[in-house]
Amino acid sequence: MFENQALAIIDVQHVLSDGKYAVADSAGVIARINAVSSAARSAGAMVVVIQHQSRGGPLDLASEGWQLAAGLNVRESDLIVHKTGSDAFHKTELHDQLQAFGIKRLVVCGFQSEFCVDSTVRRALALGYDVTLVSDGHSTLDTSVLTASQIIAHHNETLSNITSFAAQVSCMPAGQAQQIWLK
Repeated sequence: MFENQALAIIDVQHVLSDGKYAVADSAGVIARINAVSSAARSAGAMVVVIQHQSRGGPLDLASEGWQLAAGLNVRESDLIVHKTGSDAFHKTELHDQLQAFGIKRLVVCGFQSEFCVDSTVRRALALGYDVTLVSDGHSTLDTSVLTASQIIAHHNETLSNITSFAAQVSCMPAGQAQQIWLK
């Protein structure tokens, strides 16, 4: 049931959604994240909005780039977690908060696939959380080696095939992920 599931929205921030560092299809990914978060909130599920902060860069605390993306739907009832590393559990209250609410499964989406999404999913597995990765709800930028589409596909495939933990990752598109909270 959805009572033991939470939605984690990772680093959907201004600098990664607009301009030079915008991830591929940022507006489309944000729209899909909003659809999933709307379904989660309608069912009374916990929604966690994770926000990265750094020093000396475009994600400086309270800077324009640090702000949540303009199109991202956030509610006062959402849990906001600030992090300073790629792993949303590292030196944050995220694990304690999820445990306090009896959360056993995370539905994960956000920016950037190969950094904060990957690190957070892997740590969630190590902590015993099953994960649903929204396959079209995370994104990144092209690199000199791979396109954003290749990186996204690689992470969908790789993360869903990790078998070294008792917890597992399943991938599904946003339209299917919305149905999680309707069961």
